[in-house]
Amino acid sequence: MAPPLLREAKSGLMCAMMANSGMANSSATNSAPRGADIIAALKAARVEFVAAVPDIVTSAGLLWPISSDAALHLIRLCKEDEGISICTGLAFCGRRAVLLMQQTGLMDSLNSIRAIAVEYQQPVCMIVGLLGKEPDRPAAQSAKYGVRIIEPVLDAMGIDHITLDNPEDVAALAPAIDRAYELSRPVVALIGRTVA
Repeated sequence: MAPPLLREAKSGLMCAMMANSGMANSSATNSAPRGADIIAALKAARVEFVAAVPDIVTSAGLLWPISSDAALHLIRLCKEDEGISICTGLAFCGRRAVLLMQQTGLMDSLNSIRAIAVEYQQPVCMIVGLLGKEPDRPAAQSAKYGVRIIEPVLDAMGIDHITLDNPEDVAALAPAIDRAYELSRPVVALIGRTVA
């Protein structure tokens, strides 16, 4: 766990970054999914490992609390596609993992996802922050091209996906992870609001 002064500096930096990105407005955060609820859902799905590359949508409310949770083992990645292989290796050992990243990392990892998760039918579970998604509309209607194309790409690849935009959406996460492991297929949980 980071020293208190470092944690405060990180928190202040994250708040400044969110304010500059337009993600800190009250309408976007009042009904956002809660990090504590997502962590509880991961534990309910018997997830032990979280492989992650930090992103602004999930870092403050989800990644940092995971890093100090004794029940979850954080694996810090240099590149998102490393996480595809790591999560698959853990699945071969009978251990459950999720990969936490931003949509740009998802797009950068498509070849690994295609080969390992889709063609070899592996239960790679991904939680993807949608940086720039407007809180008042679905991702498919976003003005941001990089957000708008995510669901159609996942559909074209035959990858199941759910959306975690509101607190009540989190109830679908544990069953989606369980289903991915039961059927040995990938799943993506898309988060379009900064996690509270």
